[in-house]
This record gives sequence, C-alpha cells and structure tokens, in this order.
Amino acid sequence: MQTDAQNRHFLPAGFDRRALKVVLVGCGGNGAQMLMGLASLDTALRALSSRSLQVTVVDDDMVSEANLGRQPFYRCDLGNSKARTLVERINLAHGLTWHAVHGRAPEAHGVDGADLVITCVDTASARRAIGRAITDARKAPTYWMDLGNRARDGQYLIGCPGEDGDMSRLPTVLEAFPELADETAAEDNAPSCSVAEALERQSLFVNRVVASHALSLLFDLLARGSIGHAGAFLNLSSGHAAPIALPQSLPMAA
Repeated sequence: MQTDAQNRHFLPAGFDRRALKVVLVGCGGNGAQMLMGLASLDTALRALSSRSLQVTVVDDDMVSEANLGRQPFYRCDLGNSKARTLVERINLAHGLTWHAVHGRAPEAHGVDGADLVITCVDTASARRAIGRAITDARKAPTYWMDLGNRARDGQYLIGCPGEDGDMSRLPTVLEAFPELADETAAEDNAPSCSVAEALERQSLFVNRVVASHALSLLFDLLARGSIGHAGAFLNLSSGHAAPIALPQSLPMAA
C-alpha cells in the first residue's frame, strides 16, 4: 500500500534559494489572469521561502474592444501590446523587473533554460509548437503547465517534460491529451469583435476560475514543496472540480 508521501510530487531540491525562470506564453483570457496571480505568488514566495519568480511574458496580440471586461485591460489600453501593457503595470506596482516580448513563442522567445513554462494559448497548433521547442531545447524546462477553457468549463495540468516511457514523471499536456497532437484537426480561434460577442463565446469569469485553481497548485508546489494532484477539470455550470491524478509511482524529492 502506498503512503501519503508516495502519492505526492515533490519540488526538486535545485529550486531552492534562487529566482525561478518562468516563461508565460499568452496573456489573453487565462494568461492575463495568470500573470496577475504570478505577481502575488512572487510576493508570497519571498515571504515564505528562499525563492522568487523572474517572469518573461510572450504574446503578439494587441488590446482590442472585445478584451474589455473579461480581461484586465482598460479603454486607455486599446491598441497597445497586451504583454507590454500588463508587465509594465506589474513592474510599477510590485517593484519587479519582469520582461515582456511582443511576439509569438517560440519564434520571438524560446523556452530554453526556463524552470517553468506556462501556456495559455487558444489552439492545439500553438501547444504543439511549444512542445517541439521544449523537445529541442538544450536545457528543457522542469515543468510545463497548460491552461485551456471553453465557454463554461476548463482545465489545467502541470507536467514534467522528459524522455518517452518514463512513467514516473508527470505527463505533459500533449501526452495527457494526445488528440492535441493531431495536426489534421480543425481549430476555431476566430477573434471576437465586441465585448458582447466575447461573452457569448466565453463566460465572464471562466478565466479567473481556471487561473485561480492553477495558481493554487503552483503555490502548493513552489511555496509548500509538493502537490497531490496534477491539475483538474472545472465546470462552472455544475460547480464541479475533478482533479487529475498523479502517476501511480512518483520519485521522492531529490
């Protein structure tokens, strides 16, 4: 019979006493909420541990009318880079030196050397591109967290990129959901033209709910040192949250 410790994933010892390099890909619906929460997580890590966050945000989108309301942008932000707008705001508010890249990952900014990659993207093709960049990296990220959602439900998952066949590590999003690897599947990433249309496509608070749960998992991992699940499926209509279990056999902390 497994003990409680064997049912948990532990943060590697190499994460102690340093700033953790985070690459956040996408700062739209889920990504903007994640970015705001990462600033709070950085404050908590500095108070509770020897860790902090150094975040690079990569997004090629501009703030549009449809983003107002559901995303943390204001009318004065219209036409500006999403990544630069939010990072400048966070740096001023928190005294940080986080970095914004207006462009598309991984072309504009790679993932090599990152400790944690967080993808908040709209399409399977974008996830596949990040997956290829992680595979090709000289120093692959230790963790890859992915967030996704539809109108009133969503999911988040944290995985550990590594060699195929290693069943002890946390599966990545492309391994847990192999249908995302299908390059022939049709994708719907058409932009909304108005706030009303955007709210028809996605519930007002679905991004906040998904991001809050994902941030809570990161807090447990980075501040407390371990997690008991790898993510969850969330449904706003029913109020249900179904956790995604860890692999049956996990290595102990290094």
